[in-house]
Amino acid sequence: MFYHQPMIGDESNRIPDKSRRARGATLNMAGRFERLEHVAVDDGWERDDEIAPTRTEVALERPRSIIARNQSPDVPFDRSINPYRGCEHGCIYCFARPTHSFLGLSPGLDFETKLTAKPDAARVLAAELSRRGYRPEPIAIGTNTDPYQPIEKRYGVMRQILGVLSDFRHPVHILTKGALIERDADILGEMGATGIASAGLTITTLDRRLARAMEPRAAAPERRLAALRHLKAAGCPTRVSIGPVIPGLNDHEIEALLGAAADAGVGGAGYIVLRLPREVGPLFRDWLEAHYPDRAKRVMGLVREMHGGRDYDPAWGKRMKGEGVVAELIGRRFAAACSRLGINRGLKPLRTDLFRPPSAGPEQLALF
Repeated sequence: MFYHQPMIGDESNRIPDKSRRARGATLNMAGRFERLEHVAVDDGWERDDEIAPTRTEVALERPRSIIARNQSPDVPFDRSINPYRGCEHGCIYCFARPTHSFLGLSPGLDFETKLTAKPDAARVLAAELSRRGYRPEPIAIGTNTDPYQPIEKRYGVMRQILGVLSDFRHPVHILTKGALIERDADILGEMGATGIASAGLTITTLDRRLARAMEPRAAAPERRLAALRHLKAAGCPTRVSIGPVIPGLNDHEIEALLGAAADAGVGGAGYIVLRLPREVGPLFRDWLEAHYPDRAKRVMGLVREMHGGRDYDPAWGKRMKGEGVVAELIGRRFAAACSRLGINRGLKPLRTDLFRPPSAGPEQLALF
């Protein structure tokens, strides 16, 4: 092994195929704050059949606070909760990947294999909601990393958080690619019926091959549709998010995706176009060359056309929808399909007037 100054996307960062089995990233470059990068060199001694798949590692974090605040003018919420750092779903396009750089880890393979769970999240949340002067507004969960990624089955942090929100009658929006959300249909159904919860599933494609390549450990497209039906039947309002829309790769599916979601009973829908902030750009480009080399040049050309000639334009009002002819056409097609299918009609905001901190009985005091 040796060390060198990091060069994002060069061949020395390439992960052996067997080591990244069922993973999204093809690279594991150092984060942007690292001065040096650890590089594996083939010295001829390790046989190909001795390379083992990279396993998921989970560290535990004891947070002092759990509600994150934002003032972004182009998102419809001002607070969110992230039960986990990193995401085992491994979506190659995930705009949250660069956050792993703040932990001294790679936005590449590390983001999907070196995760952090927050087992105290529910206790901390109860304390924050109980503070004098707290004013309720809908909390968004699933806007950064997925609350129903595979490790949730082991740690159950999200279900505990939902228990607290239900006790406080606090409104919550959830977005996920995980079919595990069906487990919590009992809580979400009751909260949804009283107007304080809604649940969304992100569905990027109906093509199983493309889904497996882009989102290797997320639920299959048909399982996400089944989860929408399950939640709807339980009484929870549902919506679908088509994101990201990638011109030249999945944009031709907009109408079919919305049709499938309408058949599953969704009331609302939204979309975002592909976002490639910081290290996500080279990660996505390398993945595209590895999986769809015949389309790579055209796809990136269309992406840049939506972002003013760059891989990504972070400007508020442009980063989510893009600009130009390609972005405008995507928006018009989406709006026309929603209108034809009756989606996004009569949507009601979540209620905040039902918020009540529970009485501090023995069970509640145990949270503090």
